[in-house]
Amino acid sequence: MADQSGNPSNVRRNVLRMDIPRQPLHSTFGFKPLPGQNNTAPNITDPTIMNNSRAMLLPRNPLELPAEKLRAFNVKGKYTSFKEPKFRIPHQIQSTGKLKFSQNEKYEFTSEDLQDLGEIGRGGFGTVNKMVHKLSNHELAVKRIRSTVDEKEQKQLLMDLEVVMRSNECPYIVQFYGALFKEGDCWICMEVMDTSLDKFYKFIYEKLSDRIPEAIIGKITVATVLALNYLKEELKIIHRDVKPSNILLDKHGNIKLCDFGISGQLVDSIAKTRDAGCRPYMAPERIDPQGCPGYDVRSDVWSLGITLIEVATGHFPYPRWSSVFDQLHQVVNGEPPQLSTNGNTFSQEFVQFVNTCLIKDETKRPKYNKLMEMPFIQKANSTNIDVAEYVSKIMDEMTNNGVSAFTTNLQ
Repeated sequence: MADQSGNPSNVRRNVLRMDIPRQPLHSTFGFKPLPGQNNTAPNITDPTIMNNSRAMLLPRNPLELPAEKLRAFNVKGKYTSFKEPKFRIPHQIQSTGKLKFSQNEKYEFTSEDLQDLGEIGRGGFGTVNKMVHKLSNHELAVKRIRSTVDEKEQKQLLMDLEVVMRSNECPYIVQFYGALFKEGDCWICMEVMDTSLDKFYKFIYEKLSDRIPEAIIGKITVATVLALNYLKEELKIIHRDVKPSNILLDKHGNIKLCDFGISGQLVDSIAKTRDAGCRPYMAPERIDPQGCPGYDVRSDVWSLGITLIEVATGHFPYPRWSSVFDQLHQVVNGEPPQLSTNGNTFSQEFVQFVNTCLIKDETKRPKYNKLMEMPFIQKANSTNIDVAEYVSKIMDEMTNNGVSAFTTNLQ
């Protein structure tokens, strides 16, 4: 018997060797009668048998067929399609791709047309590099996805590609420019942003000993809620991975949501899968398998609430978990994190909004349409504040302090 480590060296097997004579492919089959049957083998060329019996056809070797006609044979000798692989390359994405920066600015391109400026991000599927399209001088964020990812990851990555290809109409979602394949790896070309919210807020709190103004947090909240609502209403998708590193900023004042690698199609407004998402930001109903049969966009509302507490206070609202059981106990069984006014640090409208996002009972937690009616969102949407000026100032401070503006150690 093998040891528990599964080491095959401790297993002794007795192998029987059977020498079976090779016969020509079209030779007749050996016939051995059952007890009581005639020992005479049937004549398979007898017309009466041939007319009354279904002929057994030996298929041609599929390897001899042209590639475009490869099929699996059924018992009738007819061709049926092979089962298609789950990871299919969209037909419009090949080794030569098309970049579309606007309706009037389009280019055919290959990887040789891109100049690599270095890595700006790293995740479970591959890397993100900043590149320049040499002909147009446009900068791109190129997500290079390894071809060695497994079937589950491939499904997630195709969802990422599918979403960005359909979401260019929303100004709060990173723009997709094009894609191609090189040596089996998928290169997804998107607009490049200047930094991620996690790097941004950590620099402000840890290096500048300051905090992000509530008016700026309000603009970040509005952009994120509008992006999530667009995904849900227009694309029938929940994001499932809302966190600071997936909210991007630039010096022009743009705030955009990215990374749809684990987005899922809504089926009757309920998603059944539970193994997706960054666990620290995961809603109670997604962590506890006994809680409810599925979850909907309100799980992203919870993640948004955790994100806002983190960005507003400068630290993650839960202590570091040493195990999944700790998380299960604190998030599912414990009280939800709550924001307070902390004197006059935060407005009552902001505190109400965050704590509403963190209602533990998901049936009482609002969806996006209700969130957008809350006073904090209404006030933030109408407030005039120069986000570009603020982000540019902080970005300059990051440069002066030699701090990387990008996230390379994703949670």
